[in-house]
Amino acid sequence: MDKELMHALARRAGLDKALAEFPDDVAAAADQAATVVARIKAPEDPRAEPWPAMKPGDGL
Repeated sequence: MDKELMHALARRAGLDKALAEFPDDVAAAADQAATVVARIKAPEDPRAEPWPAMKPGDGL
């Protein structure tokens, strides 16, 4: 993540004080978040539910 984007996101999240006092920690957290986001895979069918729909009366 580039530095300007990280600063903009930190300010948008209200982390101005943390950014001023602990810029390295904010940068490390931003890099870690970017790594996690890169690992998340979008579902092939966004309309599909992650598990079967819960219906009252089924399986009773």
